[in-house]
Amino acid sequence: MYLEFYGLREFPFGLTPDTGFFFADESRRGALETLRFALETGEGFIKISGEVGTGKTTLCRYFLQDLGPEYISAYILNPQLEPRELLQAVAQELSLKLDQRLGSHRALQAINTALLQHAEAGHRVLLLIDEAQALPTESLEAVRLLSNLETEKRKLLQIILFGQPELDTRLDQPEIRQLKQRIAFSYALRPMTLAETAAYIEHRLRLAGYRGGNLLQPGALKLLHRASRGIPRLINLLSHKALLAAYGRGLRQVSRRELLQALNDTPQAHAVGFWRRLTAF
Repeated sequence: MYLEFYGLREFPFGLTPDTGFFFADESRRGALETLRFALETGEGFIKISGEVGTGKTTLCRYFLQDLGPEYISAYILNPQLEPRELLQAVAQELSLKLDQRLGSHRALQAINTALLQHAEAGHRVLLLIDEAQALPTESLEAVRLLSNLETEKRKLLQIILFGQPELDTRLDQPEIRQLKQRIAFSYALRPMTLAETAAYIEHRLRLAGYRGGNLLQPGALKLLHRASRGIPRLINLLSHKALLAAYGRGLRQVSRRELLQALNDTPQAHAVGFWRRLTAF
């Protein structure tokens, strides 16, 4: 592969969420500030939304790593769970051993007892649900019930929902309007600008060990930004394929030609009518 050719220690454009490569552009920095402020105020519900590939999972994991020792976290990665399964998953994340046959009401009681114990010990507990737009309606109601757990002074559990824009549509459903009303803070991740895309690419290359000059020619960078629409996952995918193409030709820089080759091999980067405009660019 191209690692040795470009002087890299590791692949700079992997698709797996890697907090070691986290890049705090204006939008992702704003999301972090929103999350931190929400924690300080002790509000019960926070929502972070963004299109597919905008880095929600990486942001979530980076945020978790940044928490102080006073925080206990429960992280639900696969939310396609019925209410009883969801409560069981939350209990498991909190190191509670519950009978799998236990109903939702009893599971909620056990979670409440554990949260009270954490509060007495000075701990603050977070529940983070990734891909929250996939939660069944009944499970969203179970999440709302979890948010009811509180003392006279504060919430026992703060809940952070990470989801695609479809989550907002779900929350507009009349049967779960009470949950939407409880969201105190929300933030929508946006795609990167051209300048942010350039800084993002340089950031990842430097972390991977690259010490040369600009690896992408200006025309290639502009094409990459237009084709990826500033979405980090697509930037990674196209950059990796373009580097492979440049390496195959023995080139030290990626040109527009290699980006076009990467685009030809990446159907998910093609919007309706967009490919024709790109090839004429």
